[in-house]
Amino acid sequence: MIGERIKSLRRIRNMTLKQLAKQANTSEGHMSKIENDKTQPSVALLHRITQALDITIGLLFDETKGKEQVVSRMGERPVIDLDPVRRGTGIRLERIIPHSKDHILQCNIHIIEPNGSSEDHIQHVGEEMGYILEGELELTLDDTVYHLRADDSFHFNSSRQHAYRNPGNTRTRVLWANTPPTF
Repeated sequence: MIGERIKSLRRIRNMTLKQLAKQANTSEGHMSKIENDKTQPSVALLHRITQALDITIGLLFDETKGKEQVVSRMGERPVIDLDPVRRGTGIRLERIIPHSKDHILQCNIHIIEPNGSSEDHIQHVGEEMGYILEGELELTLDDTVYHLRADDSFHFNSSRQHAYRNPGNTRTRVLWANTPPTF
């Protein structure tokens, strides 16, 4: 699980558990439970942990296979199930561009089940854009809530606090790109 990878990366960087917990704005006890895979961090906390470790979230899932992949066929693309990561239900990421430490762009299809959400507000360096392929999305930027439907698009600076959820009764699919990669 990702806890072991977080612990390994923390040790490689000669960080104490206390230092990582402080930089990620969580308790040392909670960080210990995460590293020992006894609990999973929310998406927002995962962003803070990876920022403290100076890595992307994708590195925790390690999808790279060495050779650059030019074409990704449907059914062969890596899929990340965020449910265990965010302790909720309803979000999977289908990689349009497989993760690589050398990429400056990241693109996924976010598949969000009814009532699925990012849970907490997220904030990080970069910018994001998305295009609603199907369903509906409620996107919160700072204190403003936007309701988007199929064929709507969005763009924002990732330093703004943001969260999203599927308020509908059907699955939502969003083509979502960001730079630099965070997942």
